[in-house]
This record gives sequence, structure tokens and C-alpha cells, in this order.
Amino acid sequence: MSGVVCGERSAMSELDVKTESSPEPSPAPAPSGPEFAVATQPSYAHTLFLGSEGLRAGWGFAFYVAMSYLLRRLAVQLASSRDLGAGGLWSAMLEEFGALVAAVIPAVVLARIERRPWRVYGLPARQTFGRLFWVGAVWGFAGISVLMFALYGLHGFTFGNVVLHGARMARFAAFWAVMFLLVGLFEEFLLRGYTQFTLARGIGFWPAAVVLSCAFGLFHLQNGGEQWTGLLAAAFIGFFFCLTLRRTGNLWFAVGFHAAWDWGETYFYSVPDSGMVAPGHLLSSSLRGPQWLSGGSVGPEGSVLCFVVIAMVWIAFDRMYPARVLAEHGTSALPATADSLRQAQGRPSSLRSSE
Repeated sequence: MSGVVCGERSAMSELDVKTESSPEPSPAPAPSGPEFAVATQPSYAHTLFLGSEGLRAGWGFAFYVAMSYLLRRLAVQLASSRDLGAGGLWSAMLEEFGALVAAVIPAVVLARIERRPWRVYGLPARQTFGRLFWVGAVWGFAGISVLMFALYGLHGFTFGNVVLHGARMARFAAFWAVMFLLVGLFEEFLLRGYTQFTLARGIGFWPAAVVLSCAFGLFHLQNGGEQWTGLLAAAFIGFFFCLTLRRTGNLWFAVGFHAAWDWGETYFYSVPDSGMVAPGHLLSSSLRGPQWLSGGSVGPEGSVLCFVVIAMVWIAFDRMYPARVLAEHGTSALPATADSLRQAQGRPSSLRSSE
């Protein structure tokens, strides 16, 4: 009897111990609500307009083109509404200045939105009218001079006589120098500044260069007397300017080349420039012979020799400015690659630039 009682007490003691030492079962977790994408992902608008590098290239490019076009139309209207005398020449210069401002303002706005330094768009302020600009000017005047003397040697061009003298010669030389400086700044920045940098972010440098060089050729359709040979020559020259941008890291060489080429063509050699004949030129020169040689109403840029000269200039530039020259000029990065922002901000690059 006592043994049975002791056995029962022992069994009960063991049961008590097990009961006290065993933890109580935890309550079942409450059912959670569904994880909607809107609560865990960026908004649709954020994804549509912004990417890993800020504003998407397509939107930036579209905004820039639209705003610069509207501002340029406004500049043209303001310039044409005022007659500043000199046969409309001062109004034409005012219009060109307004076009430059129209090209720059949207880029300034977008630079702040995208938080990019201004220099990556091709016109670093610290190199304004520096060595690259003047070297480019020498190349530009030399290039148009080679073309004109080749036409002269093949009897497609005659110099005529000097028709400006004294103060008028100096005044018109200075006027056209300033005018074509504005033209060079406007056209180079419009088509190889913000647009080249941004479009290259989306499709790469050289595809963007092809697209914008073709646009540069079509841009000349607004000139009276222009023909398809001149459009092709302009596109070819524009593609060369893209090479200078790629190799030097900015647009100052191209601006100097562009301005000096136009000045030499319009004022110094006094021939049509992309179909336009300007007043106040130095010589009573003329083009003659077959159109394929002289360029006809287009001017020397419509001549087959223009393609030969630009090819020669391309080869010479490629030899004198190899790809490594970019670092020698102290530029922050290639202005038309996605790495330019990373390098400008001191962050490591994820891509390697190559020609």
C-alpha cells in the first residue's frame, strides 16, 4: 500500500516538474495584410522620369530640344522687330546672340536638376578662349585656305580684287569675327553640347554623334541656295567636330575651328557659305567651272574637294591628338559618357571609356 502511494506521489512529482518546466505554447501570429507594390516600390512617376543617374536621358533631351526651340523662336521675333541699321546686319547679330542664349538657358536649368557640373556639357569656363580655341581657329582658317587654293589651282575659283579699304576693312573683319564666334558657340553647343552628352548617355557616344551630325546637316536646309552636297558636307564636318570633342574633352577646339572656317569663307575669301552670300566681304572673288568642283550656289562646301580636305584634316587631327590627350588637357572626363558625372564627383567609374 505504501509502495503504491509512494509510486503515485513520485509520478505526480515528475508530472509537476515537467509541467512547470515546459513553456506555454506561443500564440499564433496575427495574419498580416498584403504588401502592395505602391508601399514598397518607387512611385510610377519617379520610375518614369528618374533612373539610377537622375533624370532619364530621353526626358532631358526632349525637354532641352523643346525649350531651346521655343526660346530661339522668341529670340528671332525680338531681333526682327527691331531695325538696328547697317542693312540688317546688327539685327542678324542680335538674333545670333539670342539663339546662343536660347541654347544655354535650358542646359543651365537641366544642369541644376540633374546636379551635374557645367563643364561636362563641353564648354568649361576655365578654358574659355584658351589654347584649344586658338589652335582650333588656326586649323579652321588653314582648312578653308587649303580648300580655296585647291579650287584656285583647278580653275574653280578666282580671287578678284580687294573691295574694302581702310577703316571699313577693319570694321567688317571685326564684325564678321564676332558674328561667326556667336555662330560657332551656338551651333556647337546646340548640337554637340548638352544634346551630345545626354543622347550619348542613352545610346553611346558615336551613335549620338551620327544622329546629331545628320541633324547638323539638315539644320542648313534653312539657308537659301543650299543643296544636298552642302548638307552632306556639313554633316561630315559636324562628325569631325565630334572627334575633336572626344579627343580634347570639350568644344573649344571645335568652336575656334568653326568660327575661323566661316570667317575665312565668308569674309576673307568672299564666297558663299552654305548657300549664303554676305555683304561686307573683302574680295570680289567668284566661283566658276562645274558645280561638282566649285560647289555652285552652295559655295566651297558643295565641292567634292571639301570632303577631301575634311578627310585630310580628320587624319591629321587623329595623329596629332591621340586618345590619351584627354588626360593631358586636364578635363574631368569624356563629356558624353555616363562616367563623366561619377568622375566629376570623385566617384569610381563603372565603365571604361574607349574609342
